[in-house]
Amino acid sequence: MEKDFELDLSNALDALRSGGVILYPTDTIWGLGCDACNQEAVAKIYSIKKREDSKSMLSLVGSRSMLADWVSEIPEKLKRIMDEYDTPVTCIYPTPVNLAENLLADDGSAGLRVTGEDFSSRLCLAFGKPIVSTSANISGKAAPRFFDEVENEIRDKVDYIVRYRQDDTTPRSASRIVKILPDNTVLTIR
Repeated sequence: MEKDFELDLSNALDALRSGGVILYPTDTIWGLGCDACNQEAVAKIYSIKKREDSKSMLSLVGSRSMLADWVSEIPEKLKRIMDEYDTPVTCIYPTPVNLAENLLADDGSAGLRVTGEDFSSRLCLAFGKPIVSTSANISGKAAPRFFDEVENEIRDKVDYIVRYRQDDTTPRSASRIVKILPDNTVLTIR
């Protein structure tokens, strides 16, 4: 199993480094991922999802220290929230740094989440940059909770499909969503 995990990790890294799109398990759902700093790769995901590029997407990082490299500040209140919640926490940061412009919302903000799931966390840490994480579905359709729910139309358009956890049907929770306001207060959205 460990050998298969490492092979999956290596193949996914190769796809990400070449500007490709991967289909992979996260701490919430099955997602489409790419290099969050590569505008062309981000554009591929919008195309696969048939989604307007005016709708921003979030990205995953592998640790809190990695997160600190991509945002201007992590408020203390947000650190407490991340420690207290038992579900993943996505935060919308007002001024992320070095992410692809087409990944940002109209106001320049972007959602980032520290993933606690083994594969996506190790992938982010090995890649060294945030990885886009958006539901692996056509825009407007239901998000796939499990691999079997990912439509063939999506599977056929990605550069690599991770094998790890394809048979896992453990229910996962949606992430909580919080937003950092300009005065550094933290607003809970969901």
